Amino acid sequence: MGGTRYDFGAREDRAKKVGYASKSASEIFTQNALRMAHESMNPNGVIFREARDSEVHPNTVPIILGLDVTGSMGHIPHELIKEGLPKLMGGIIQGGVPDPALLFLGIGDHECDRYPLQIGQFESGDEELDMWLTRTYIEGGGGGNAGESYLLAWYFAAFHTKTDAFEKRGQKGLLFTVGDEPGLKTLPASAIKEIMGQGQQTYTHLELLAEAQKKYDVYHISVLHSGQAINADVEWKELLGQNCLSIEDHREIPNVIKKIICDKHKSSGSDLGTIPVSGTSDSSLDSIEML
Repeated sequence: MGGTRYDFGAREDRAKKVGYASKSASEIFTQNALRMAHESMNPNGVIFREARDSEVHPNTVPIILGLDVTGSMGHIPHELIKEGLPKLMGGIIQGGVPDPALLFLGIGDHECDRYPLQIGQFESGDEELDMWLTRTYIEGGGGGNAGESYLLAWYFAAFHTKTDAFEKRGQKGLLFTVGDEPGLKTLPASAIKEIMGQGQQTYTHLELLAEAQKKYDVYHISVLHSGQAINADVEWKELLGQNCLSIEDHREIPNVIKKIICDKHKSSGSDLGTIPVSGTSDSSLDSIEML
């Protein structure tokens, strides 16, 4: 976890070899053929996912990206593995944040899906991030209950993550959910116990949001590709205000996230120095002087 750098050259070579640009989602996301979540992403029994500093990354910035993997949103992980993920990591690193630690979540519907929450690990390296993203099972469920379980991302971030950024430096991480529906409003103790293996308390979405906000700046990216999504966006803006980010083109997700992260760290006045960028073909990017 977090001990490797994001090597753009190696990632480009691997993407060509594997065929990310040409293969279908079902060819890349092989858990779909098995119709089950990967065992390593099953949250049941997981106590914590940790974003710890290392010699390679001494000032980790924990980032959680919760992807809606229900029917109308299932294409987004495919777009990320094709080109969005390198754009995201490149934008963050070249924008002044050399030590991002990114964790993927797969989010469904705890009222009707078999796998409403899937969890990766905090990672910084290109190979590791590709591995966790492609292990995600795009279940494609969601049901007709006018909402998805985005609050599971808040629950997991609040109670099942530990970060050196927060514990050592008092710095919050960043938590993004991406979706096109309203969030469900209640997480029953019974659902928590089924998903996590233990759970004795029922939470409202407002309680979980407040808990997550103690350790993370919480954002939601609304993808406005339908009338229903536009209606949901109104509700998200009432809940999160300016931390609800609305886009019409899902391909803008990497740009939106990297801008938020880089702007946040510029405004904090962090002196991040000169950042090595591994594997770039442009020698001008071998090191980038940050503002």
